[in-house]
Amino acid sequence: MKNIAAFGPSFFEDDFPPKNSESINPSAPLPIKMRPRTLEEVAGQAHLLHPGKLLRRLYESDRWTSLIFYGPPGSGKTTLARLIASKSKSRFIPVNAVASNVAEIREHLKSSKEIKQKTGQKTLLFMDEIHRFNRAQQDILMPEVEEGWITLIGATTLNPFFVITGPLLSRSTVFELKPLEESDLILLMRRALSDKERGLGHFKVQITEESLLHLAKQAAGDSRKALTALELGVLTTPPDSQGVIPFDRKVAEESSQRKMVYYDAAGDSHYDTASAFIKSMRGSDPDAALYWLAKMLKAGEDPRFILRRILILASEDIGNADPQALILASAGLQAIEFVGLPEARLILSQLVTYMALAPKSNASTVAIDNALGDVESGKMQEVPTPLKDKSYSGAKKLGHGQGYVYSHNVNPLEDTQFFGAKNLYYEPKPIGFEAELSQRLNQLRRSRKSNQSPPSKDKKSPFLNNE
Repeated sequence: MKNIAAFGPSFFEDDFPPKNSESINPSAPLPIKMRPRTLEEVAGQAHLLHPGKLLRRLYESDRWTSLIFYGPPGSGKTTLARLIASKSKSRFIPVNAVASNVAEIREHLKSSKEIKQKTGQKTLLFMDEIHRFNRAQQDILMPEVEEGWITLIGATTLNPFFVITGPLLSRSTVFELKPLEESDLILLMRRALSDKERGLGHFKVQITEESLLHLAKQAAGDSRKALTALELGVLTTPPDSQGVIPFDRKVAEESSQRKMVYYDAAGDSHYDTASAFIKSMRGSDPDAALYWLAKMLKAGEDPRFILRRILILASEDIGNADPQALILASAGLQAIEFVGLPEARLILSQLVTYMALAPKSNASTVAIDNALGDVESGKMQEVPTPLKDKSYSGAKKLGHGQGYVYSHNVNPLEDTQFFGAKNLYYEPKPIGFEAELSQRLNQLRRSRKSNQSPPSKDKKSPFLNNE
């Protein structure tokens, strides 16, 4: 396997020089030691931190209101709070709502008010997992936030609009952090491998590209997971005779406690597996479909990609044989966005087994392809005069809309022709619900064929107005 680099003491040694004299606890976990010291070192969150974005403008202007950071674990909520405190030269008080209580918070609020009155120094109170405080507990923060005695930064993995009180939300700006991309996680791991001061730069590590990618995939957007697995692998792998630590596939698997699945997200394996997945559902084999689903999930495939394939199959291969399939697939897309992995696997499994066992029909797919073929081949039909729009000024003079009979006023089986060609595009199959549609359509076509003349006035509905 190709090595991307042999990381040693001199590799990238000037890329990330110390930015300050803050002491580093040598026994702290790697994610703590490698916590970014400047905004430029933060990986990911470009939608918040690129020049011109609101959070970046707040940071550069050093004008803060209370904030709520909402995002998954390891996305940088605590890091951003610490950087904001450093930028504003504020006292930084980190608390965790799980371990804290009202008495402790009241003490912090009291001391913050006293210090600001005496010295003018601001206090930034960072409350991690703020959703663990109930509404009554959250209310104790309101007076100090309202009066500006503290700047509150709350961090939560849950939707703040569901778990944080309205008054507190109205006085805060909510920023949603996204899971880090694999490229961001690989950047952080490379940085740790090259940093001699805080990271693993004093080790000689030879790491393969697939090992870094595997750790990034298994971290699922969580920087702490990625750096912890990297540190574990480096510290527990004995060096060879030259003092080089070989960080290969086996080490990556052991460090992440996950077997490596050969699955190139941009290559043949990705598309071949997706193809086998679709064909298994199309062929009504739920067991095979579940296996290919499991392989994609194990390899770190984006659940949204999987859902897109299911949505397409629900129309392309199931169609009107079971119209419920498309509804369920659409609901599944919303559900996985709300739930996320690993629980989203349950939703995907339910959808996959349903799609595999649903009656199949590609009649709608064939119909639109045939209609498009006629349009593309130049068989263009002029819109019949009765069907043309008559709502604009001058349409009447052109005769547009004349002869049109409002469909609700007549027996639909005796309605007018809607285009001149004799092509029949939609041919429902006698399968599932489409069998019923087939009966309806055949009846309509037989009736229209035998009733070419316009319907008479006595066939209008007595309670509907003609248009």
